[in-house]
Parts: sequence; structure tokens; C-alpha cells
Amino acid sequence: LLLLLAAAVCGPCFSGGLRSPQRRWPVPYRRFDYRPKTDPYCQARYTFCPTGSAIPVMKEEDVIEVYRLQAPVWEFKYGDLLGHLKIMHDAVGFKSSLTGKNYTMEWYELFQLGNCTFPHLRPGMDAPFWCNQGAACFYEGIDDAHWKENGTLVLVTTISGTMFNEMAKWVKYDNETGIYYETWTVQASPDKQSIVWFDSYECSKFILRTYQKLADLGAVFKKIQTNYTSIILFSGEPIYLGNETSIFGPLGNKTVAAAIRDFYYPFKPHQTVREFFVDLLKIIDRVILNGQFYLFYNLEYWFLPMKYPYLKIIYEEVPLPIGSKASFGV
Repeated sequence: LLLLLAAAVCGPCFSGGLRSPQRRWPVPYRRFDYRPKTDPYCQARYTFCPTGSAIPVMKEEDVIEVYRLQAPVWEFKYGDLLGHLKIMHDAVGFKSSLTGKNYTMEWYELFQLGNCTFPHLRPGMDAPFWCNQGAACFYEGIDDAHWKENGTLVLVTTISGTMFNEMAKWVKYDNETGIYYETWTVQASPDKQSIVWFDSYECSKFILRTYQKLADLGAVFKKIQTNYTSIILFSGEPIYLGNETSIFGPLGNKTVAAAIRDFYYPFKPHQTVREFFVDLLKIIDRVILNGQFYLFYNLEYWFLPMKYPYLKIIYEEVPLPIGSKASFGV
């Protein structure tokens, strides 16, 4: 991921020509009937949700404070370093007035961001191998120091115990059906009105969905500014290539298969400084000079004819939803 961010600083170059049949944009995020078991090959440097617990059932008469939580990605390791680039992680906190207990809920990668963004090229396997599941994590307590020191911990609304329990049911559904992390937002240009080809599916989108669910249940949010991070690729109209079977299977397209593997190879974990810079030059050549990017989305591959400015990290305001006091007697 750092390689691609570095490549994005290079100068303008335009790629053109290829088109795909008219499709629905953005491509709808695919939901699944169940969550598959993860392959033992997929390993995380830091354990996913190490202190996770079940979501409790609240008493109907409880009054629960809801907090917006935000901190720089990997703040626990690098402090505010990624905060200067506005690469932020989002979560939501709850505090029960009856028990006094605090809770944190967030959604993130099972095997860290790099594994969700780029695959592994394993020996003896033609198709790239992905470790790209994401999931919700719920646990007791709010680490005030973590969220306050370099980020945000602010009250956004108050809900009833009944509303919390309804939200918990929705979280279970959302978590069991939306199982793959999608790093990139892909759109046609930096203009706010431009076409969005693909929308990301990551921590901030889970928090936005949670806020919207609470609003649908009747939560009334405070009028405060709320910003979220997006990593955007800029591309002409994407071209659908196929899924793993149609590209890498026995009757697959060997030319496309080789191109995809060749594209992902420079993003492998690096062992030496020399390898890093050699691969960085390859990425600059393919993404910037030749305007090529291969996207994996909904278990399918797409070709992106890249356009200037190629990649941008934005920290953009998304207003809190508008709720109604009509529901659940809030």
C-alpha cells in the first residue's frame, strides 16, 4: 500500500480507449449467505478482536449514550504519524446509564490492511490468494487515552435500551453477510459530482451504516461536524474481466491471468531496501506511466484505465443522519 501511495506523487500521464458495456455504477457491494472459514495461511501480526465479547441485551428503560470514536490508523504503534495524512480509523462507543458500563464497537480487517488490499502469489497456485475478510468487533470498555490523545471521543446521540437491542440484531445480520473488506473507492475524477465506479467497504462505512440504523430507529443526532477518510483511485470506465474460475481456471484467459499476476507481484512484502525501490519503479511504470490497475471487488477482477491524479487520500465531511423522536419513545 505504501508503494502505491509513493507512486501517486509522480506526474500526470493519460491512458485511454477501453470501454465496458453499460453497467450499474457504483457496482453494488455483494452480500453473502454466510461467512466462510478463514484459511490457516492467512495470519495477522496483531490478533483480530482479542478481547471481543457478545453484545449484551439492554433493559428497555436504559438510556445509552452513543459516542463517535476516531483515531489515526495504527495509533497504538505509530502515534499520530498517519493522523498527519488523515488516515483515520473509526469506531462507536456506548455507555449504559443503568450499569455504568462502557462498550466499543468497530469493524476492521481480520488480517491487517495490506492483506485486504493486495493478494499473495503462492507457489503452485495460478490465482492470487486473498486474505481479505473484515468483521465487526464488540468489547467492554472504551480506551479513553487511545481515542482522545490524537483523535476524537464525542457524544453524538442518546438512545433507549430497546433501540440498542434492535441495533444489535442488525449488526449480527450486517456482520454475517458483509464479509469482505474493500479498501478502494474508485471514481472518474476528483469532482464531487463525478461517477463513483466502486465504493469502499471498511471501518468508516460500518460506522456510517450504524448511525443510519440508529437514525432509522429514532435516534436524534447532535449537529456536529464528522469527517471520514477515503482512499480514492481515479479511473476511466472500468472493464470487467471475470472471476477466479473464468480467468485462472482450466479454460481461463492465460493472457489476462498473467497480466494480473504480473501487476500484483511488486506489491509483495519486501525484504530489502533494493527490492523496495525496484518494485516501486515497476508500480510507477504500470499505474502512472501506463495507466493500469487491476481491482479485485466482489470476488471478481476489473481493469481500471487510470487517470490523473491517480490516487488521493481525502478527509471529507459526511453529516450525521437525521433521525426522528417518533420511534421507541426517545
